[in-house]
Amino acid sequence: MTIDFSGLRNLTGPCLLANADNKRPMSFLDNPMPANQNPPSDQMDPETRLRVIEFLNEFVTLNKRQKFEQVLDQRTRHLTLVLEDIYQPHNASAVIRTADCFGIQDVHIIENKNRFTLNPNVSVGASKWTTMHRYNKRDTDNLQLCMESLKQRGYTVVATTPHRDDVELEQLPIDKPLALAFGTEVTGLTPEFLEQADGFVKIPMFGFTESFNISVSVALVLYNLSQRLRNSSVDWALSEDEKLELRLTWLRKVLARHKGLEERFLKEEGLD
Repeated sequence: MTIDFSGLRNLTGPCLLANADNKRPMSFLDNPMPANQNPPSDQMDPETRLRVIEFLNEFVTLNKRQKFEQVLDQRTRHLTLVLEDIYQPHNASAVIRTADCFGIQDVHIIENKNRFTLNPNVSVGASKWTTMHRYNKRDTDNLQLCMESLKQRGYTVVATTPHRDDVELEQLPIDKPLALAFGTEVTGLTPEFLEQADGFVKIPMFGFTESFNISVSVALVLYNLSQRLRNSSVDWALSEDEKLELRLTWLRKVLARHKGLEERFLKEEGLD
C-alpha cells in the first residue's frame, strides 16, 4: 500500500497534533514547576545501574516485577504527545492516563500561559509511569524550547486541527517518529505553534460540533496510530538502555526507602 505524503510539509522529524475545545481558561501560569517532572534516573554507567536494579528488585514483589516487564515490552517513544497551555486538570489528567494506557512514555508540556495541573482522581497514578517534560521557564519562549527539543530527538511536527485537512488520520505516515500536539480547550494550538508545524492532520467528524474534547481527541488519535504501529514492521519499541533506565525509575517510584537502600548498597559495594 502506498501512502500519500503530499499533504505534509517538510516531513523530517516527529509529528504534532493540535486540537480545540470550547471552555474558557481558568488560570494563568503563576509559579512555574520544574522543567522536567521526571528527570533521567541518574548518570550511572549501565553496569552499575543494572546492579542497583538487581538489588532493589529484592524489595519488590514478583508480580510487580513481571508487570514492569510486560509494560516495558509495549512502551514506545516513536509516538509522543505535546500539550500547549492545557489548563483544565480534568482534561490534563485524562490525557496522561490515556497516554499511559496506550504505552506512550513521553509527554511534552508547554506552559507559557497556563499551569499544567493534574487531578489524581482522574489520572489514577498514570503520571508515576510516564515521563513529563515541562517547558515553563519565565521570560522564555517555551514553545521554541520544546520545538528544538523535539527536533533534536528526530520528530516530525504535525498539527491536528478541525480547520485544516491536509491529511486524514488514517493516511498519516507512521514510519518516522511522531509528536502529536494538542492545544488549549478554547482555541487549540497557537498561531505560532501552527506556523512551525511540518503538516496538519484531521480527525474525521460528521456532526454539527466542530471539534472533539481534547481528551477524546487524544484517545482517538493514539488508538489509531498505536494500533497501526504495532501491526507494522516499524521498530517502535524502547532500546534495552531505555528499558534499563525506566526499570530503575519505576523501582524508585514504588520504594519509599529507595534512596537509603541505594546509598547503603553503593557504599557496601564500593561504588559510591
